[in-house]
Amino acid sequence: MSPTADDTPRTPDRRLLLKGALAAGALAATPTVAHAAAPGAPAGRPKAAPYVNPLVRNRADPHITRHTDGFYYFTATVPEYDRIVLRRSRTLNGLGSAAESVIWRAHPTGDMGAHIWAPELHRIAGKWYVYFAAAPAEDVWAIRIWVLENAHPDPFRGTWTEKGQVKTAWETFSLDATTFTHRGTRYLAWAQHEPGMDNNTALWLSEMADPWTLTGPQVRLSTPEYDWERIGFKVNEGPYVIQRGGRIFMTYSASATDAHYCMGLLTAPGDSDLMDTANWSKSPVPVFTSNDTTRQYGPGHSCFTVAEDGRTDVLVYHARQYKEIDGDPLHDPNRHTRIQTFGWKPDGTPDFGVPVADGATTSGRVDVSAGAGVFRP
Repeated sequence: MSPTADDTPRTPDRRLLLKGALAAGALAATPTVAHAAAPGAPAGRPKAAPYVNPLVRNRADPHITRHTDGFYYFTATVPEYDRIVLRRSRTLNGLGSAAESVIWRAHPTGDMGAHIWAPELHRIAGKWYVYFAAAPAEDVWAIRIWVLENAHPDPFRGTWTEKGQVKTAWETFSLDATTFTHRGTRYLAWAQHEPGMDNNTALWLSEMADPWTLTGPQVRLSTPEYDWERIGFKVNEGPYVIQRGGRIFMTYSASATDAHYCMGLLTAPGDSDLMDTANWSKSPVPVFTSNDTTRQYGPGHSCFTVAEDGRTDVLVYHARQYKEIDGDPLHDPNRHTRIQTFGWKPDGTPDFGVPVADGATTSGRVDVSAGAGVFRP
């Protein structure tokens, strides 16, 4: 697709544009998709400790990646929407008390000056990249996708360089970029408002020329069509990929960021052309929702990692501890980062269960007999 003058509409009502509201070769050299842990994970690895939730308080849109150096790296949206933070620990529980470093701050004026949202940290071809959403300080709802790069082996050191905006087909509200590789090709998946569509955001996919440039075309994988995707806002956002059993699974979040926020699921055969939308199927029901029994509300914006044992899959997400919110959910800071183990159904699809209650837990539906999903972001 290529934009034309007619493709770019007037900016939609900002209250209706929500947030709360993937080149071969070098690009694919570093694994960056969530593949579940291998079934033959070495014996003798430490057993996963009980996880304590909330893992990190007041951190929404969490992203945890386990690097080859043995550390888990964590980043997330902060309630002030003004900076990008990073933590690391050799255990998942340790992220909760790990020191937090600010690796980048919003600009006082101009681009990347407001609404710093949903950062993700990825290691690609020997460098670190952070994908995040931001708006100009003077137009806080003109949110777009931006990229930072750091060539130092240690992301807490070196210099974070601004590589610029990821240019999509239109200059419209866009956010929640994630990147992954599949069969030697790197892709970007993200959420964006499509001109002329009756939605806030749909899910999009494109191949990449480098870590900040799309090759095009971009294809729409999903738009809010079911009632549970259209409560408060008509939203599909926060995509993330895990590969297992010869299939590609993409989770995403839907509806407004209150108790109605929930997770959906797209699936494609692993041997298919991911750029052909006919190869993707969509669950007609949400796969992870609020739960009154465990008192967890608005679970979503998920990603995946693997437990310390190297074979247990872990779901990472945010949720609140209450249903009722005073005012705009975007102004409520209490979306906390949470983690829990999950397993796989007999049909090979992920089984997330329900968001677990606060406190220490090993709950989750775990079946490691067939091996965990694969993570290659």
